[in-house]
Amino acid sequence: MYLIVVHYHLRPGGVRRVIELATPHLVRRAPEPVSAVVLGTGEAPDADWLRGFRRRLGRTPVKVFVEPAFGYVSESNRNRRAIDRAILDGMKRLLAETSENNCLVWAHNLGLGRNLRLARRLVFACHNLGIPLIAHHHDWWFDNRWHHFRAKSESGLSRLDLLANTVLAASPSVCHVAINQADAAVLGKHFPGSSGWLPNPVEPETPPTAARARAAETWLIEQIGGKAPVWLLPCRLLRRKNIAEALLLTRWLRPEAWLATTGGVSSAEEESYASTLNAAARRHGWRLRLGLLQGNETLKPSVPELLAASEAVLLTSLQEGFGLPYLEAAAAGRPLIARQLSNIAPDLETFGFTFPQSYREVQVGPDLFDWRSERQRQAGLFAEWKHLMPRAARRLAGKPTLLAAGSRRCPVPFSRLTLTAQIEVLARPIDESWARCAPLNPFLETWRTRAAAAQLQISPWPQSAARWLGGDIYAARFWSLVPTGLAARPAPGASAAAQGQFLLQKLKAENLYPLLWNSRT
Repeated sequence: MYLIVVHYHLRPGGVRRVIELATPHLVRRAPEPVSAVVLGTGEAPDADWLRGFRRRLGRTPVKVFVEPAFGYVSESNRNRRAIDRAILDGMKRLLAETSENNCLVWAHNLGLGRNLRLARRLVFACHNLGIPLIAHHHDWWFDNRWHHFRAKSESGLSRLDLLANTVLAASPSVCHVAINQADAAVLGKHFPGSSGWLPNPVEPETPPTAARARAAETWLIEQIGGKAPVWLLPCRLLRRKNIAEALLLTRWLRPEAWLATTGGVSSAEEESYASTLNAAARRHGWRLRLGLLQGNETLKPSVPELLAASEAVLLTSLQEGFGLPYLEAAAAGRPLIARQLSNIAPDLETFGFTFPQSYREVQVGPDLFDWRSERQRQAGLFAEWKHLMPRAARRLAGKPTLLAAGSRRCPVPFSRLTLTAQIEVLARPIDESWARCAPLNPFLETWRTRAAAAQLQISPWPQSAARWLGGDIYAARFWSLVPTGLAARPAPGASAAAQGQFLLQKLKAENLYPLLWNSRT
C-alpha cells in the first residue's frame, strides 16, 4: 500500500510536526504493509528535515513528489489556466502507480483554501478512482482569513456553495477529520460516518541532556548578546500568534527577560507585521528577538533544547486549531503563560491538563493608546474586511469589541487592538502601563511575584494524556476513519450546511480580531 501525504508545503509548523510524528506510527499500525510513503507537496522540503523524517521511517522508502502548482496560489506567478493544467498533470503523475497498488491519500489543510483547484482535483480524482481520502482539516479559510477571498474569486470559486463543495466535499471516498472537538462536532452532524476527531499526536520526548541544554543556553546568550532570562514563544511569525501581547506580558512580569520566537516569517503576507514589530522593538529598545531558528544554518539548537534553556514559555495566540505549545511546555517541564482559547480548552481538559497561568484576556486602559484614532482605524478596516465577504456571510458578522463600545472610553482587551495601538501601549513606560493595568488584571500580581522569584508553576504531564495523544492511539483512530467505500453518501446539501454552521460560529463577535482583518494594521 502507498501512503500519499499531500500538503501545500513542508515548512516548519504544526502540520509538518503532525506528519513527522504520526507517519511512523501509521506505517507500523497499517492494516497491510506500506510499500512507500510519498510526500506530494508544492516545494522541496528542507534537506535536514527530510533526512530526519527518513530516519523515523526506517526501512520504509520515502519518495518526494514536488509540483509547484500544489503550493499556495497566492505565491505563484502563473495564470489560472497554467496552474490548473499543472495540477491536473501533477495529479496524474502522483497517482500513476495506484492502478497496480493500494493507495491512501492523507491530505492536509484543504479547508484552508490556499489552493482550491488542488482540493477540487484531488477530491475528484479520489472519488472517480475509488481512492480513500482523509481530508485532515487543521485550519479553515473562513476563520478570520477573508483577505484570501479575492483569490478565491479569481479561481472562479467565489460562491459560498461552490467553496463548500470544494473544501467539504460530500463523497463516500472522503472522510473529513478535525483536530478539535468543536470542529469535529460540526462535521459529525453533517457527515455522520464520514468524519471524525483526530487530536494531534504528542508524546513527551526524552529531555535533552544537560550538555545539550547548556549548549542551547550558551547559544541563546550569543543570540541576545548577554546573559539574561529568555521567555520563549515557540511559533512562526504570524499575526494570529499575537506576539505583541507576549512582549507586553514579558515586560510587565519579568522586565529583565528577553522574549524570543523560534520561527520566522514563512508567508509573504506576514512580512509587514513582522517588520513593523521588529522596527518598533529596535526603536524603543525592547528585549525582543524574532525568528531564532529562521534559515537553514546548521548548529542551531532544536525546539526541545531551546525550551529546556528558557525560563518560561508563552502562548498568546488569537486562534489555534490544536495548541501544540501548551503540550510542548508541559512535556519540557517549563512554566507556561497562555491565553485560554474556547475551542481547545475543553480538549486540553479532556486530556487531563491544567495550566496554572492561563487567562482569557489582558485588559488595558483606554488612555494608553489613541482611542479616537484606533476607533476610526478599526471602523475602516472592519468595513474593508466585511466588503471582502459575499453578502450572505456579511450579515452574520458580529460587532468587534472596541466598535461596540462606541465613544464610551473603557478598558478593552489588548488582543482586540490593531498592531498600531498595541505598539502605542507597549511604547508607554512600563511602570506606567503596569500601574494602570494591574488593577484591571488582578491575576498578574501573583504571576509577577512568582516570576521575580523564578517560581512560575509548571503544568504536569498527566497519565491520562497517553490515552488520547499517544502515537499508537493516534494510528488506531486514523485507520478506523479510512473510508471503505461502503459508507453512504452524505445527505444532499451537507457541504453547504456544514460550512454555514461554521460561518455562524466563526463570525461571532468574540471571534473577531483586528490583527486578522488586514496584513497591515
